[in-house]
Amino acid sequence: MLFAYLYWDPSPAIFPWNIPILDRPLLWYGAFFALGIMLAHQILLSLFKKEGKGAYHEGDTFTLSLLLGIILGARLFDILFYQGWMVMKMRPLALLYFWEGGLSSHGGVIGLITALIFYQRKHRSVTLLKLLDYLSVVAGLPAASIRMGNFFNQEILGKVTTVPWGIIFGHPIDGSSPIPRHPVQLYESVFYFALFAVMMTLYHQKKLPRDGALCGLFVTSVFVFRFLIEYFKEEQSAIFLGSVFTMGQILSIPFIIGGLILLKRKSTEKFHSV
Repeated sequence: MLFAYLYWDPSPAIFPWNIPILDRPLLWYGAFFALGIMLAHQILLSLFKKEGKGAYHEGDTFTLSLLLGIILGARLFDILFYQGWMVMKMRPLALLYFWEGGLSSHGGVIGLITALIFYQRKHRSVTLLKLLDYLSVVAGLPAASIRMGNFFNQEILGKVTTVPWGIIFGHPIDGSSPIPRHPVQLYESVFYFALFAVMMTLYHQKKLPRDGALCGLFVTSVFVFRFLIEYFKEEQSAIFLGSVFTMGQILSIPFIIGGLILLKRKSTEKFHSV
C-alpha cells in the first residue's frame, strides 16, 4: 500500500538575511534552543521564589552558568564520541564552534552537573541534590524544544520506514537520500514534553521523596527512553558503525545506573512534604 508521506524541507534559517555584526542567519535550531532555555529559566525562578531559595536572587547567573556547562559539555562529547578525537587534535578551538552543529545530550548533562557542582559550592543555601530536583522538573521543556530544532534542521534522522507517519526529509543534513524515515525528533520531543508535565505534577503534589528522587526518576526515564529510541535512529557515530549497540545506547547506560541509584537511595525513606 502506498502512503502520501509528508515531505519536509524547511529552510534552516528563519529569515533570508543575516544578523547584523554576526553576519550569520537566525536558525530555527538556535531559536528553539533559546526558547526552551528561557521557558525553563522562568519556571525555575518561580519555583525558587515559591520555596524561598537563595538561588532565586542570582537566577540569571545560575542559568548562565548551567547554559555554559551544557553547551561546552555537549560540544566536547560530540567531538570526542561522535566526530572522533582527531578533530580536537587538528582543530583545538572546534570545541567553541558550537554554531557548526554537533551537540551531544549526554555531554550536555555532564556539563550541566559539573557547572551545578561549582555553582553550589559558592551558594550553599540549597543542596546539590535539591538543585538537581528543581532542574529535573523543568528540564523536559528545553529537551523537547531542542528536538524540534533538530526536526527543522533535518538532523538526527530516524531509520527508513514504511509506517504511514513516516516523513521524507528533503535535504537531510547528512546528505542522505530523501526517503521516508521515522520522525524520531518528534517522538523524542513529545516524550520530553510529557515527562515535563509528569514532573510538574509530582512537584505540585507536595508529597515528594527525599532530595534526589525527582532527579533519579527523570534521569532514569530519559535515558531508558534514549536507549530504546536508538533502535529507530540512524547511527550518528562513525566509531560504532555496524556495532550491536549505538554510541547513544552505550552512553545512556551510566546515566540509567546513576538514576536507579538515586531512586534506590530514596526507596527506603518515607515520603515527606517539601
